[in-house]
Amino acid sequence: MAIAPLLAATTAFIQRAPRMLIGAHWVEAADGQTMPLRNPATGEQLCLVPRATVDDVDRAVLAARQAFDDSPWTRTRPRERQNLLWKLADLMQRDAELLAQLECLNNGKSAAVAQAMDVQLSIDFLRYMAGWATKIEGASVEVSLPLMPDDQFHSFIRREALGVVGAIVAWNFPLLLACWKLGPALATGCTLVLKPADETPLSALKLAELVQEAGYPDGVFNVVTGTGITAGSALTRNPLVDKLTFTGSTAVGKEIGKIAMDSMTRVTLELGGKSPTIVMADADLGSAAAGAASAIFFNQGQVCCAGSRLYVQRKHFDNVVADIAGIANAMKLGNGLDASVEMGPLISARQQERVYRYIEMGRDSGATIACGGEQFGPGYFVKPTVIVDVDQKHSLVQEEIFGPVLVAIPFDDEADALRMANDSPYGLGASIWSNDLAAVHRMIPKIKSGSVWVNCHSALDPALPFGGYKMSGLGREMGHAAIEHYTELKSVLIKL
Repeated sequence: MAIAPLLAATTAFIQRAPRMLIGAHWVEAADGQTMPLRNPATGEQLCLVPRATVDDVDRAVLAARQAFDDSPWTRTRPRERQNLLWKLADLMQRDAELLAQLECLNNGKSAAVAQAMDVQLSIDFLRYMAGWATKIEGASVEVSLPLMPDDQFHSFIRREALGVVGAIVAWNFPLLLACWKLGPALATGCTLVLKPADETPLSALKLAELVQEAGYPDGVFNVVTGTGITAGSALTRNPLVDKLTFTGSTAVGKEIGKIAMDSMTRVTLELGGKSPTIVMADADLGSAAAGAASAIFFNQGQVCCAGSRLYVQRKHFDNVVADIAGIANAMKLGNGLDASVEMGPLISARQQERVYRYIEMGRDSGATIACGGEQFGPGYFVKPTVIVDVDQKHSLVQEEIFGPVLVAIPFDDEADALRMANDSPYGLGASIWSNDLAAVHRMIPKIKSGSVWVNCHSALDPALPFGGYKMSGLGREMGHAAIEHYTELKSVLIKL
């Protein structure tokens, strides 16, 4: 295995004292407590980070509140917010390899893929959002007011920054998800407290350094590291937070949503998925098999919109499954610092155990393991797995596994495919593999999901809104929709 050497800057960052950013200062947790991070590829301790207390979170929110209410940030003009985001993106481009190595060490994913995908998409997204800073518009309105027929009015609508944003992100794409929150927040003039996932805070802490270097005023961006049960809960419940944005599991998202409603805190939730991949009889079957394999095995299957349910028209089912199994069996697993590795470890021993428990559940119920079905170490590895002979109502089909496990089921016709695709509590993404344009356009409106890809899967662009139907969440990330979620409308009526 050809393990690439770490940059000196990467090593120095990991070895630094445990600190998090609150206001202008890099600080320890108030009680001095820390928590260990582990390298998923080896299981070994990587470093320590602060375990934030409720007081730490409250101080971070207060810093963000003060920065929003009374600091130079409140007087920045759209062009300045645009230029700051561009500067931040440029700094990320400069440190792209460092950021990618941090993602690899902390998350387990390929460093090469992280640099080309996670880091570059983060940079592209910030540059896209920078453009929106100068395009936030209101409107003038001609009002009628029939009860005041003799008076004249001037009326307009303002779109204003929401205020303090509390952002909690998942561990599967730590940097990218942080930027999905940071970009629209800073473009609109909000301030932000970011609570990264317990397991993967390193790239968020580096991002905080770059925010400072870019020249943002103190308190505009804060990062608190710690557990969800303490730091995440404190951020969710803080009355000074105007908006909560969360990416993670549906179970946690529902709890955050309930808490937000108690105080009418604005909220967006990007939650779980169980996305169908539908292969029609007329599809390019080779491309469909390769695409279906990528849809589930990319990022070790730890993708909210992963194509974890495969539906193939019956006459081609066996051949497509065999092709995917062949791809899976040929994949090289290992440490993400090896550029030749195609799939890394899962995030943690707990996640490895959870994923393997689903595979065992399939075996116990009589399902057939077409390939994979094994776990190994050191590190938290599960081989890419394809399971067939599973009933549509089985937990393997209905529940989010969040690992490299594909469940494949044949279908007979278009109506059958649509029925099974929609038979899920989730509705985040779906893909159709077909060259029949008429069939594709018939199916798209009938699929209950926030994104539908045709002859591709999980293809994301900053201009396209991303979010889910049903239990996959509320609101949208990216696109113009994101700007709407970080602003409020104010109607103004002036009697002349």
